[in-house]
Amino acid sequence: MIFIYNDYGGTHTTSLAAALHLQIIKPSSFPLSKEEILAVPYFNKLTKQDFGKLIFHGKDQNGNLVYTIGRKSQNLVVPSLESLGSMLIEHCKIEERIIFSNTSPTVPKIMSVGGFFSRGLNIDSIGVPLLIKGAKQCVQNIYELVENTKQIALTPTEDKIIVLENQQFQT
Repeated sequence: MIFIYNDYGGTHTTSLAAALHLQIIKPSSFPLSKEEILAVPYFNKLTKQDFGKLIFHGKDQNGNLVYTIGRKSQNLVVPSLESLGSMLIEHCKIEERIIFSNTSPTVPKIMSVGGFFSRGLNIDSIGVPLLIKGAKQCVQNIYELVENTKQIALTPTEDKIIVLENQQFQT
């Protein structure tokens, strides 16, 4: 399987989701410290040039590939990737199931503001503390989203591509 966690920027909730999926961080370490949050691979490190790029985070314990993508406000990114996946499955006989999981519903307002200051305006002195506070607020929701994503991926279905909007995890 291929898991692709996606949201606007692709560097905060998606990075946390990938780290949880790969067990880089574990629920037993909640609440996370500032240092643990900042040590998450790609957390608050991607730039505008990274929008739309699939970022590989690793393979999980079952050998599944875990990626993230920042789609910005483009509502066409996931449908385009879904279409590409369908083409690869149909014409190239790719056997992998692809799961797109939207982490946007888990983003608290404070994290959006922090991301704007840090990534948008390059003012880390304001943005990073807000991002840390936001990450602490939403990490449990992200964990539940990841566990739900993995469970749905294991549910028997004919569908090779699954798109999860995850509105039930809205903050």
